[in-house]
Amino acid sequence: MSRLRLLTPDAQYPDDALIERATAGEDVEWDIHRERSFDRLPDAVLRGCDAMVVWHEMPVTREMIARLERCRIIVRAGVGFDHIDLDAAAAAGIPVCNTPDYGTSEVADHAIALMLTLRRGIGSYHRNLMASPQEGFDHARAPLLARLRGKTFGVVGLGRIGIAAALRAKAFGMRVLAYDPLVSRGTEIAAGVDRCDRLEELLAQADVVSLHCPLTPQTLKMINAERLAQMQPHAVLINTARGAIIDMDALLDALRKGTIAGAGIDVLPVEPPSPADAIALAYANGADPIVGERLFVTPHAAWSSPESVADARRLSVETAMQFLREGRLRNLVNSPVATPLSGVA
Repeated sequence: MSRLRLLTPDAQYPDDALIERATAGEDVEWDIHRERSFDRLPDAVLRGCDAMVVWHEMPVTREMIARLERCRIIVRAGVGFDHIDLDAAAAAGIPVCNTPDYGTSEVADHAIALMLTLRRGIGSYHRNLMASPQEGFDHARAPLLARLRGKTFGVVGLGRIGIAAALRAKAFGMRVLAYDPLVSRGTEIAAGVDRCDRLEELLAQADVVSLHCPLTPQTLKMINAERLAQMQPHAVLINTARGAIIDMDALLDALRKGTIAGAGIDVLPVEPPSPADAIALAYANGADPIVGERLFVTPHAAWSSPESVADARRLSVETAMQFLREGRLRNLVNSPVATPLSGVA
């Protein structure tokens, strides 16, 4: 019996797949690469893999999938899968699974941390003290300082992370509103939050709007100039979901005009941004007054912790091996035309 071969084309760890090898077992061979484009991978590696465990650095396109002659499953070592052509994989009979059961706490914590950075002036104080430990030693130099207790926290997307963020906001004494047309009625009752049936209703009431929804054709640039104008002028926007949910040009314009007060952003439409990207220019010149005061960007780091990285690595490989050895699928996100040893766990 031939040994199974697994491929990771865009590994996001520095070692030689130590966790992956230990999880899969000694009878599995690995091809570990750190590329961003599949055409940089050896053709034999693509055609010879039995499974592929992918991160977020490499688009899994129709052209790439066409070269996966033996591949029986693609597993995303993470939650979002908008960079994978699900239809092409389904047409090829390849199930695509994700790994939703990692990083929930980290992303929810990060959303709250961005809120606190803005509302408690952490970044502003740090910036002013770096400029002058004497003149910067002034509590009045944080433009967005505000009490959180009694304010309204709006959650867009009431899935695992949205609920985790909502529970954290409640611990600060905040009222929580939620908008998610895809979750069943009663989910808001279980989470102990109030439901909005229209996004506009949430935007008009929330002092903090936190995005926790997937990127889909319906959510692409969902937060645009019109939606930003529906928010309160003192409100702040948090995004730890997907960058393209926000029209970034519209957001920068809203911040500069005072349409909204602030934003904490962990994800961008293109990562890393190109040198000509508006948000890259805002950060690069060091003189844009909104940066470090009313705009804070982190480098798609909300999910990251040593524990979370280890979970993503282990759980994604467990998902691949469970299907290869037992024919059981978990966390399926597409509808393959036909799969060998099909089954759903």
